[in-house]
Amino acid sequence: MTDAAPVVARGLVKRYGDIVAVAGVDLTVEPGDIFGYLGPNGAGKTTSLRMLLGLIRPTEGSAQLFGRDPLEVGARALDGVAGFVEGPRFYPYLSGRKNLRLLADLDGGAPASRIEEVLDVVDLRDRGKDRVGGYSHGMRQRLGIAASLLRNPQLLLLDEPTTGLDPAGMRDMRELVKQLASEGITILLSSHILAEVEELCNRVAIIEKGRLIYSGPVQGVRDQMSQGRVIWVRVSSDQTQALELLKSRTEVSEVATVDGEIKITLANHEIDHSIVADVLVRGGAKLTELREDEIGLEEVFMRVTRGETQ
Repeated sequence: MTDAAPVVARGLVKRYGDIVAVAGVDLTVEPGDIFGYLGPNGAGKTTSLRMLLGLIRPTEGSAQLFGRDPLEVGARALDGVAGFVEGPRFYPYLSGRKNLRLLADLDGGAPASRIEEVLDVVDLRDRGKDRVGGYSHGMRQRLGIAASLLRNPQLLLLDEPTTGLDPAGMRDMRELVKQLASEGITILLSSHILAEVEELCNRVAIIEKGRLIYSGPVQGVRDQMSQGRVIWVRVSSDQTQALELLKSRTEVSEVATVDGEIKITLANHEIDHSIVADVLVRGGAKLTELREDEIGLEEVFMRVTRGETQ
């Protein structure tokens, strides 16, 4: 395996007639990343993954996996790469174990011990003899990951792996992704579930209507795209005095009262919240409580897709 990045895409465009499904996407996934590809359904995530894997040809741009372009070198570009797009598919009348045996043989072969190993990893060894037609949705998703692991991948692409799972199944899938990442597998995970990306990923790209609107660290989404931080305070003195003090400051962009508390939106995320306490105390207001809202990825995502970023 080369030292090239697991995924490098530049200027990926896919048009279907007058419809632009993907519009100039750039992605770089580094070794060891759990990289979240985040966007609402229909944003262009699956189309992007299909272009990365060489399943469809981009209208413009290029994609490389470990320095290899699937459109130039064919299946050899997928050495060390595995995963599934739009859900794994199996023969329902065969057992999980036989499905894996068939896939392994089609991919050049694997010892029986490897099939048992991957069944163990996804906690399906006890159900390996059962027909896949009787598996739950979550079990089929896990069997899909088992099939991907047969080739000992260094890069795993997962398209919406928790979609359709119940809360317990989602938790189990997330724990499995964390386990695989801890073993050194780089993971590119597409999802429309904000909490999932926030919990699992160290880096994220946000796509909306085919256009990439952010790419970088998860924390950087909040830092670069939020419109300032929100501070809540309570005062034992007259609230009117506190409101007037805060409204006079250029560091504060908005002040409101909500259920007996004062909500302060700072002008940008770089301002230290201690400025609020200092203004109130120096102005004679009696401060009894101050807390800061943690801006979650969901709030940021809603802001950026509404075009409310700075």
